[in-house]
Order: sequence, then structure tokens, then C-alpha cells
Amino acid sequence: PNDMADLSAAAPARARLAYDELLAHQLTLALARAKDRRKAGRKTVGDGQLQQRVLGALPYAPTGAQTRAIAEIAKDMASGARMNRLLQGDVGAGKTLVAFMALLRAVEAGGQGVLMAPTEILARQHLEGLRPLAEQAGVVLELLTGRDKGPERRAKLSALESGAIQILVGTHAVFQADVAFGDLRLAVVDEQHRFGVRQRLELGKKGQAVDVLVMTATPIPRSLALAQYGDMDVSVLDEKPPGRKPIRTALIATDRMEEVVTRLRAAISEGRQCYWVCPLVEESEVSDLIAAEARFKHLRAALGEGVVGLVHGQMPPADKDAAMRAFQQGQTKLLVATTVIEVGVDVPNASIIVIERAESFGLAQLHQLRGRVGRGQAASTCLLMYQAPLSESGRQRLEVLRESEDGFVIAETDLKMRGTGDLIGTAQSGVPRFRVADLEKQAALMQVAQSDARALLAVDPDLTTPRGKAARLLLWLMRQDEAIRLISVG
Repeated sequence: PNDMADLSAAAPARARLAYDELLAHQLTLALARAKDRRKAGRKTVGDGQLQQRVLGALPYAPTGAQTRAIAEIAKDMASGARMNRLLQGDVGAGKTLVAFMALLRAVEAGGQGVLMAPTEILARQHLEGLRPLAEQAGVVLELLTGRDKGPERRAKLSALESGAIQILVGTHAVFQADVAFGDLRLAVVDEQHRFGVRQRLELGKKGQAVDVLVMTATPIPRSLALAQYGDMDVSVLDEKPPGRKPIRTALIATDRMEEVVTRLRAAISEGRQCYWVCPLVEESEVSDLIAAEARFKHLRAALGEGVVGLVHGQMPPADKDAAMRAFQQGQTKLLVATTVIEVGVDVPNASIIVIERAESFGLAQLHQLRGRVGRGQAASTCLLMYQAPLSESGRQRLEVLRESEDGFVIAETDLKMRGTGDLIGTAQSGVPRFRVADLEKQAALMQVAQSDARALLAVDPDLTTPRGKAARLLLWLMRQDEAIRLISVG
């Protein structure tokens, strides 16, 4: 018994096995990528005129990161292979501008582009945000959602087929069988994890060899990004455009709730708007709902009828939209919500967010929620309410948030503190589970495995050299059936 081998992550034997496991995984992704690349793409080359019109009219210069990403995308679109790129940027890093530049490139080349959002509210928001830019460029932009019915829908469909609509913004309604494009060259997909690989492929079928750009606002630690998106090329926006005000983040115990309510009352009387995020209750949706409704009634009693709105996951979508819209238009001043608001909603006038029982949320989620404020002119505040006493790790997590506004730093810290298992949660279920490899402690190995896998396939695409044959055996041992299918297809 005393000769038990050392099983720590740093032990050479374990590192060797972990590398094999990661290499098998990255080979699978690299084979998928190679197969994608072999699919002929189309060369989409623009003269840059539409892009110049928009950039010339912007009140600020794009950041270095935006300029770099725009160039990387243009190069992909101009190449003969299909683009499969991930655009990753923190809240407020300016992903939309980069995506719009890519869509303009498709239009400059005489084609069309589509931007897909996971919900109708987000699709409408993209439309509002892009309309002024489209007018600057003189480009026809239109919205297609499940709400379009009858003659109106038919008119849009024929304009789409004739090429009269140059850029389409929509929900998954753009997948429906009767939707045909004149010449679709680029599909931009917002918020990756709502969108499986299967949908990415569906979208690709809508045009001849459509280029795909996926945008995500969730900063993902490098090792996880490679595990989840190893088949994609990645552009990262890691600078914030000038003029974004920092958000003040404070910790406050739940027993001081009435002080917080008094503060909100003052802010509302100054014309500000606020979010109140209810705690994440255990899996049961019923208790989730009860918690939100109880808080809503309490705040409505304190702040007055018609001032407070409520939105939660169990509402019918139409009610949810109506509640969100009332808040967006400033009719309600305080929105009580379960986490349905975390992605993408933009209300520049909202300058305070209260997150109740903040210690029950993951760091990345708290960071996303905090990004709902700080979008307008006013200085913004995020109040993290916690139930005392806080555990040591709970305190550490909330303090990381107080110290940093950089989503990538926060994501890396989260990975170190909680481990991949917790981090991956339901949203990121796209990340594979590894048996030997430990993504926190062996993050660097993933990088090595990715470049080794890509290098091997570059010289031996059919895995027929001695090293290629060894790789085939490895894939078989590691049960990478997907990869084995790709080899036989490829």
C-alpha cells in the first residue's frame, strides 16, 4: 500500500495521461475544423466604402482590439475557406460594432448578412442599436421574428429573396423553411450557449458556404474556451471603449435592507431606474417564483403602485416582453427580476442594481448581472447583498468582484476557486468532462494539445504517417467516436 503512485496533477504519469486525453479531445475538434475548412467557402471581399462611412461618423475611434478583430474577420471572409470564428468580449467591449463591420463587408461584396439573437427583445434591441449605423451606411436593415404574420411576413420574405433587404436581424424564426435569401454570405450568432453546434450547421445551410461569426459576452478562461470552442478561431476584445464609467460595487448585509430601499426611493425620485435581482433559489421553480413575488410585493408597498415591475422565468413570454418593455421605456422605475435579465438587455437609464443573496451566484454570473448598469451617463452602483455570516470562500468571491471589473480576470479567479465542475453549470454544458485532465491545474497542457493537434493534421491530414497512426489508436482508446467518424468521412 505504501507504494501508491503519486496522483497529484503535477505527477509526470498523470500529466502524461492528461495530455493524451486532451490531445484526443483537441484532435477531434481539429478534425472537425479541418473538415469545415475543406468545405469550399466563398471569397467575400469588400471595397471598405460602407465600413468607412460608419467609422467616419462614429464619435470615437474604435479600440485597438476592435480594429484587430475587424481585420481578422475580414481576412477570414476573403479567404477561400469557411469562417468559423468566435468573437469574445466582456460586457461593453463593443462587440456589436465589430459584428456590424463584418455584416457590411458581406453587403459590400454584393451579398447579405444575418444577425441572430436568442430572444425577440434582444433582436429588437440589436435593431435599434444598428439602425443609426445602417442609415449612415445607406444599407437596408430589417427585422424578422415569430411575430411577423400574413402579408407583412410575405412581403419581407420576398424582399429577402430578391436581395432588397441587405441585413436581416432576427430570432430563430430566420431558420424556418420558407425563409430564402438572395445571397447570404455571413451569419452572426449572438450569445453562443443558447445555440448548439447543430443550429450553427442549420444556419450554414441557408446560403452557399456561409461564413459564421459567433459572439459571446461571457468571458471564458482560456483553457475552457479551448475545450469548448477548439474548432473555432477566436478574436478577443479585451479593451473597453473610452467613456465607460466604472461601476461602484459595495457589499451590504441583508439586515440593512430598509436602508437600501430608502436609497432606491431617493434615486427613483431623481429619475433613475434600478434592478433588483432575486436570489437563486434551489432548483425548484415554485420557490423561485414565490421569492420573486414576495420581494415584488414588499417593494411595491414601499415604493408605490406602478413604480415596480416584475419579470421571472415562469411568466408567459408575452408578459415577460411587456414587463421588460415597460422598464425599457421608463414607465416602471424598478424591475424585480430573477436572473432572466442577465444577458444583453440595455437600459442606459438604469444606474443601480441590487443583487440579493449575492453569495448564492457564481462570479461570472454576478459579473454579467453587474454589466446591466453603467451603460448610460450616470455613475452606477452595484449592491451585493449577502446573508451574514458569509463563508470564507463566499467573502473571497464577493471581494474579487469589488476589486475587479475585468471579466477575464474574474473568470480565471472563478475557475481557480470553484473548479470546472461548478463553473460549467447548465449554461456552458458544451464543455466536455475529462476523466484524468484537470482544466484548472493543467490549463497550459490544453494549449499545447491544441497546437500539437493542429500541427499534426497540417502535415498529415489523413493520419497515415506513423505518428498519425498512433493518433488514430489514441482516439480509439479514448473512445472519441466522433473523431473516428470524421476520419472515415474525411
